[in-house]
Amino acid sequence: MAVVTMKQLLEAGVHFGHRVRRWNPKMSPYIYTSRKGIYIIDLQKTILFVGTKKQAQQVIKEEAERCGAFYVNNRWLGGLLTNFKTIRSRIEKLIELEEKEKSGELEKLPKKELSRIRRILEKLRKNLGGLKGMTRLPDCDPDLIDYVIPGNDDAIRSIKLITSVIANAFLEGREGVPLREEEEKKEEKVIMEELEEIEEEIKEEEV
Repeated sequence: MAVVTMKQLLEAGVHFGHRVRRWNPKMSPYIYTSRKGIYIIDLQKTILFVGTKKQAQQVIKEEAERCGAFYVNNRWLGGLLTNFKTIRSRIEKLIELEEKEKSGELEKLPKKELSRIRRILEKLRKNLGGLKGMTRLPDCDPDLIDYVIPGNDDAIRSIKLITSVIANAFLEGREGVPLREEEEKKEEKVIMEELEEIEEEIKEEEV
């Protein structure tokens, strides 16, 4: 079973939140303390975060594609869950245009029309490329999140650690077998020297 250890979470800097002046009171159950104006997230309670920041886009795409899952790594479209019928029609348009592109049919269009279609295709790929296989609305309520797990979404290593562990668990659950041991060991090699220095500073302050 894919399990992320406390050591991995700390080394990836998952516990670093935003500056105290930017906090949302709803996050109070997940805050352990604050250090030097930065909130420290309680890792005993939290494991995962969700976001579409630039730092996360490539990692989310890679890990989702690795385990065959859906993903949104650009921006959350309005109505994605509440008006899926409309979203699905756009997904079907994306699939249709990609099929025409693959068959060479688009190349037969006038230059101006071809340029317009390609702009549309690029926009659809950017926003809906990770949802092409989604044929029905996921079994979820957009107003409720089963596991709210905030974390450091500014550090690529933090994003990579969490998404890779989730992808591993997804693959194991679907295939019924664990990933190769060497792959899991590779995921565990997340080291941040800067974090160690900060942790030492925190320890010194507590003495």
